[in-house]
Amino acid sequence: MGMRMRKRAPDFVLFLTVLMLLSIGLVMVFSASAYFAGDPEGPFRDPFHFFKRQLFGALLGIGAMFFMMNYDYYRLKRWIGLMLIGSFLLLVLVLVPGIGMEYLGARRWINLGFLSFQPSELVKICIITFTAYGLALKKDRIKYLGSGLMPFLTVTGAAALLILAQPDLGTAATLCGTVFIMLFAAGARGGHLTGLAGLGVMGVAAAIILEPYRMRRFMAFLDPEADPTGAGWNIINALMSLASGGLLGMGLGQGRHSKFLFLPERHTDFIFAAIGEELGFIGGSLVILLFILLVWRGFKIAITCPDAFGSLLAAGLVSGIALQAFVNIGVVTGSLPVTGITLPFVSFGSTSLIFSLMGVGILLNISKYSTPR
Repeated sequence: MGMRMRKRAPDFVLFLTVLMLLSIGLVMVFSASAYFAGDPEGPFRDPFHFFKRQLFGALLGIGAMFFMMNYDYYRLKRWIGLMLIGSFLLLVLVLVPGIGMEYLGARRWINLGFLSFQPSELVKICIITFTAYGLALKKDRIKYLGSGLMPFLTVTGAAALLILAQPDLGTAATLCGTVFIMLFAAGARGGHLTGLAGLGVMGVAAAIILEPYRMRRFMAFLDPEADPTGAGWNIINALMSLASGGLLGMGLGQGRHSKFLFLPERHTDFIFAAIGEELGFIGGSLVILLFILLVWRGFKIAITCPDAFGSLLAAGLVSGIALQAFVNIGVVTGSLPVTGITLPFVSFGSTSLIFSLMGVGILLNISKYSTPR
């Protein structure tokens, strides 16, 4: 405990990296959405509509980040039970018609008036905190399946099933992947982890096979040209956007696929394609390098943290961001089947932005107690 109380300055490189990603996101949300939002016959009639909402979310998120950066992460332990109960209650409420908002066949949001709240984003932080706390307590018992792993598998599995019911396979899969990495970091047995990985792959396969629209997306991933105006449309236009950007891009605000609405969800799920089209290979590579830098600093904080709870909490938070970015960029580049998951700090989405920045605030808080190596 004595080592933990020796505070240092928070990780400035991590802080600057996140601000750069946030700035790129604000610019690209405006660039990708202005044409559609400014349509005089459209529902918004304001080219700044999405930008203003993203800026509002960014300001709230920065406030949450600074609060968590100065709120001792050790105090989170006392709120774990309440956080879990509240987050699970919200996951149930979002499925209730009249409470949960439906968009494109998915019911993932609760309308709060000033913003649309997505409970699954809160659940991710709650599950990560609960898992870090439990793993730090169990220590050597993590080697056992029943008394060691089962509590975390049960809670995570229940959350994943509720998220899957929205439906949101991408978020459910990244949540399970994050907990899997935390179990690995805590020292779970290789045989147990191998078995869990196998069950996870079978679970994802079953979710795809049992849902016709997911099966169509998977087949389009294998051969987009087989259904170019249907399930393959998103992949084809995302790849065309990336290809048309070339090395330097067409210029900020000059993207054709995003401006003429060929690219669906250009300011949310497929914003990386808009970045590639307007800023080119160099702009897209810069975004990827920033995420690599963020992941490196995050795991450095986890490795150098002197207590198990802080170390596992940092590992979980950075793993969640890394997996989400990996899946989003993988979808846009045609490396993974299409799933509705956003690019952290960059895509439009207030709830995701707020809780991602909150997670970074916790990381920065943990970095104050890290031991230099």
